[in-house]
Amino acid sequence: MVAADSQGRRIPRVRQATLGLRVHWCVLPFRVLLVLTSHRGIQMYESDGSVMVYWHALDSGDASPVQAVFARGIASSGHFICVGTWSGRVLVFDIPAKGPNIVLSEELAGHQTSVTDIATEPAQGQDCVADMVTADDSGLLCVWRSGPEFKLMTQIPGFGVPCPSVQLWHGAVAAGYGDGQVRLYEASTGTLHVQISAHARAICALDLAPEVGKLLSAAEDTFVHIWKLSRSPESGHTEAAPLL
Repeated sequence: MVAADSQGRRIPRVRQATLGLRVHWCVLPFRVLLVLTSHRGIQMYESDGSVMVYWHALDSGDASPVQAVFARGIASSGHFICVGTWSGRVLVFDIPAKGPNIVLSEELAGHQTSVTDIATEPAQGQDCVADMVTADDSGLLCVWRSGPEFKLMTQIPGFGVPCPSVQLWHGAVAAGYGDGQVRLYEASTGTLHVQISAHARAICALDLAPEVGKLLSAAEDTFVHIWKLSRSPESGHTEAAPLL
């Protein structure tokens, strides 16, 4: 059992579940860490939850007393763990092979509004490959290449509609939006491949089975849909066909 420190300012008219506790298993090349976020900070535990190896307090900075301060969006890439924040910055932590000597190595500044989600996929040693995408409350997507220094590859505008969830599949970005749309983009260029009116209300989450190319979408309309992803042999574009 892991005790999460969820104490913090209660923000009027804000659902605490929307901003607060998030939990994610981060599978690194040499260890697995359990990462939790709350209004107070970021906690990292050994895989069995027995020992907290790192704590990072969130700095409210210039936030007003009624502004929510939180971390949201967790993903791992190589030996790094990335966590999004209320300010739009993405914190990059360098994780050692063992022990608690975790270092905040970089802060990525690509978003002007709160980060909602982060997704990664293995770059498989290729150069100039986009292997991480971050999303925010305005719907903006930032596509990054991870490494000793993360590089912003492209930005995909969101036109003011929040993007609560993103996934990466074979170089394509799958993004679920607050208007019920699912859109598929080419990660390296930001080119739109597919736009689907998937749900009648806001999408809450996307999940992916990368080995079989199946994408799941869940929304506030209480429906769950499954989509089969594939690459067109003619155009090379990503396509999606409904399964459920």
